[in-house]
Amino acid sequence: MRLIETDRLRIAAAVILILALALIFAGCTEADNVSYNVSQEADNFNVVRRLTVLNARTDKPMFELIGAFSFTLEENRIIAIVETGPDEYKKHSVGLTEWTLWVVEDISGAEVDKYRYEVNFLPEQIVPVTFTSND
Repeated sequence: MRLIETDRLRIAAAVILILALALIFAGCTEADNVSYNVSQEADNFNVVRRLTVLNARTDKPMFELIGAFSFTLEENRIIAIVETGPDEYKKHSVGLTEWTLWVVEDISGAEVDKYRYEVNFLPEQIVPVTFTSND
């Protein structure tokens, strides 16, 4: 008698688990899955992207980073980790204010060297500087 009750409990638990999983995955759309997969690829340095920080008062670009990078937001900063070679990485920190606007674009539609990257400081008030990795 006790064995039958244990089996019933296991079956009931399995049914509840299957129903819960069905409810969780029913809300996922193809776009959600694609968005997640693209984000994972980008965070694994497989997507070449461009990060641009703009001065919202003047509409002028202030900073640009192009390459295979992962980024996070920490308070008023963007932290970007750039892959520069096999097992080689560089970290960049960009401070944000109430007068800055930023955007990250996927630009890797073409086949490119994923270890090449560029950092540009673009305000007119200073002499433009470009850092480019050595190929």
